[in-house]
Amino acid sequence: MKIAIPTTNGALCAHFGHSSEFTLVDVDENRETIAQTETVQAPEHEPGLLPRWLKENGVDLVIAGGMGRRAQSIFAEHGVQLLVGAPVASPAELVNSYLKGSLQTGENLCDH
Repeated sequence: MKIAIPTTNGALCAHFGHSSEFTLVDVDENRETIAQTETVQAPEHEPGLLPRWLKENGVDLVIAGGMGRRAQSIFAEHGVQLLVGAPVASPAELVNSYLKGSLQTGENLCDH
């Protein structure tokens, strides 16, 4: 499983579309541990591009803070799972909480 987290300065970027980079986390599902982490620069912002780009990079799940409805719809079309309303934290903290079943998500703060 590959999880993507929009990040800025090593922590979750609260608004998905404003992220300067993405941390891609490969998870060993059998051991429920992080196998590998890679941070990649986000492509230049263009409506609808990020969901396609992440799917092309093998992403199965996105953990985000706020995300617009259009991006959510495109992810759904590509079969990518979403968790929105995640707190600002490091990718490792977010993924480890997700793997333990303890990731607390709140309200999606994006209104478009």
